[in-house]
Amino acid sequence: MAQPANRPVFAPWTDPNEKPLIRFQNVTKRFGEFTAIDNITIDIYRREFFALLGPSGCGKTTLMRMLAGFETPTEGTILLDGQDIAPIPPNKRATNMMFQSYALFPHLTVWDNIAFGLRRSDMPKDQIPARVEEMLKLVRLEKFARRKPHQISGGQRQRVALARSLAKAPKLLLLDEPLGALDKKLRQDTQFELMDIQEKTGTTFVIVTHDQEEAMTVASRVAVMDHGRMIQVDTPDRIYETPNSVYVADFIGDVNIIAGTATPKGDDKVSIVWAEGQAPIAATAPGALTPGTPVHFAIRPEKVAIATQKPEDRANVIEGTVEDIAYLGNISTYKVALPGGQMIKAQVANDRRIARRNITWEDKVWLSFTDTAGVVLLN
Repeated sequence: MAQPANRPVFAPWTDPNEKPLIRFQNVTKRFGEFTAIDNITIDIYRREFFALLGPSGCGKTTLMRMLAGFETPTEGTILLDGQDIAPIPPNKRATNMMFQSYALFPHLTVWDNIAFGLRRSDMPKDQIPARVEEMLKLVRLEKFARRKPHQISGGQRQRVALARSLAKAPKLLLLDEPLGALDKKLRQDTQFELMDIQEKTGTTFVIVTHDQEEAMTVASRVAVMDHGRMIQVDTPDRIYETPNSVYVADFIGDVNIIAGTATPKGDDKVSIVWAEGQAPIAATAPGALTPGTPVHFAIRPEKVAIATQKPEDRANVIEGTVEDIAYLGNISTYKVALPGGQMIKAQVANDRRIARRNITWEDKVWLSFTDTAGVVLLN
């Protein structure tokens, strides 16, 4: 029996021979005295789904607006396919932008909304109907072609805006908080649709979002931004599992962060003194550390086990009292108070009926985790 072929790993950023589609070279953008983008250098590759993630005011939208041509860099260069795009006006760039509001024409049908940009392009008029039908099929809206925007749902309007943006086959599609107006369930469904459409068309997508879950779901790589700088650019799994700073660890997902001082224990292991009366935390070091180095130990709640009996075989065991329980359907999060007042969260999958769980409020419990479960951070 033939073995199924392994799906090729998409990682052009690891190939030194791969040329980027977009290259930011030492780009800075100032508005008066305010620096919105601070000396950014980054490559984005063909067929990437690249996410700019960060809180309001971090610079992600400014970066996108420079790609679209609505802003110009104060310093540095932006290359698209090797060409400096600064002198090229927005309507002449091989880019398109899909806005959060969708910006559909209310008086035009779905079909005419998608055709609008094509009619103003140099596409021969006899080719436009076939292209519109192709886009309707791509976003599965063939049956809604003659309806107007107010006659379809929010999710369907979002797909019309996407079809219109892709109709002119841009090299680069910019998505500004594209799913912000959708409810949670529809947003999750649409994330997978976006990924599917991006893969089918092969278009490079750059998405701006403040929603961590959205960025982690759709993107091939995520750039976590803060105050105009890119703090970490990596694949979603590495951003989550191996954050390079306290900022990234704290911004992405739920995390326990414990401050302490580390002492090397050989074989990449360290011992972290963190609270009076508590045993040191055994952890894995990021590199050579000098004794007494101030560190932060970050561990995700799902990597912390919780039990009513003291475990015998874990590298780290801490006693505490259950102060709060958040029931989220598929998981429960336990907030456990330690004798010194610190809180640690543990997360458990709800693989049994809630009535059969054996841990409740005020219970004495034992938290435990391995010496490789957390990350030691120096900043």
